[in-house]
Amino acid sequence: METPGRVTPEAPFEPSQPPVIEGFSPSVYSTSESFKEKFIRKTRENPLVPIGCLGTAAALTYGLYCFHRGQSQRSQLMMRTRIAAQGFTIVAILACSIRKD
Repeated sequence: METPGRVTPEAPFEPSQPPVIEGFSPSVYSTSESFKEKFIRKTRENPLVPIGCLGTAAALTYGLYCFHRGQSQRSQLMMRTRIAAQGFTIVAILACSIRKD
């Protein structure tokens, strides 16, 4: 029975580089994109998500403003609106993820 010889890797391990796996690319996009470019690309892919986020932020801001002014009825209405806007955003995210599959 032979003892296995020492296995040497083909290339030295480089921690600053992603591992090379045959048939797998760590990035779908070959060029690195800036935050602004990625934001624009993602917004074009699914424009309903930023709309839902803006609606959520607007309802939250206006609800807090009404709470500060003592308008409790309006504040409660805006908090419920915020929940609806958050739900809309979640549905938009899920619809986009299902559509891509």
